[in-house]
Amino acid sequence: MKIDFQETTKDLAVRIDIHTKFGSRDIDRWMLDLIKLQPASKILDVGCGSGKQCFSYFDELRGAADITGGDVSEELLTQAKAENKRRNIDIRFDHLDFNQPFLYPDNSFDFVSCCFAIYYAENIPQTISEMHRVTKPEGRLFTTGPMPENKKLFYEIIKEATNKPIPPMPGSSRYSTEIMSTIKALYSHVELHVFENPLTFDNVEPYLAYTRASMSEDRKLWGSLFVEKDDFEKIMSQIELAARKRLDRDGKLVMTKVVGGILATK
Repeated sequence: MKIDFQETTKDLAVRIDIHTKFGSRDIDRWMLDLIKLQPASKILDVGCGSGKQCFSYFDELRGAADITGGDVSEELLTQAKAENKRRNIDIRFDHLDFNQPFLYPDNSFDFVSCCFAIYYAENIPQTISEMHRVTKPEGRLFTTGPMPENKKLFYEIIKEATNKPIPPMPGSSRYSTEIMSTIKALYSHVELHVFENPLTFDNVEPYLAYTRASMSEDRKLWGSLFVEKDDFEKIMSQIELAARKRLDRDGKLVMTKVVGGILATK
């Protein structure tokens, strides 16, 4: 399944900032506590973007690891390399298209991760098979993605505003089903862990900023909503009215992020 999607750095930064300001839990700390990285590990982060997870791993291990990040976006890789240089550290960043065979030998890495990206793969079994191939025997895979219950309020307000059905989202529709079953078929031991983080908004503006950042770049995924050229702004106005109505009724908007973390051993 080919998914025409690429999130901009700006939209991603807006969402991360809102998670930090309005959420009650730290997903980065949850992930690090869960995966328990070991010093001297050889690590690959697939779909690394601008390097957020790679730098997190480096800091957690105080540099005692061989870390590689790979991504298909040259713009994001440039940012990752610039941060690498600014911090004067030695993380390797490679061009990596996870829809193609990985250019790494078999059994190369102790730990492979893919955070909030794998569900955009065209061929899930092929991509996960490549992750499995480059993982050492008894090495581990960790991947994250939205569960079906993720952002329930977000979708409720869009449906109320537009009176149209919500199209299947690649993450929540694939993560706990196709992705989970593929990993179970390849790895010897698989665990699913769930992270919940309520984002609480006392006014509508940050909620609308999150909605705009979430929908602006992935409007191609919302084909049933955006038909005419100016539909995006019309729909954002409808969403604002529905969100204000919900806020007036409930006194606050609570949108809960529900994320799955699959931890697997080869």
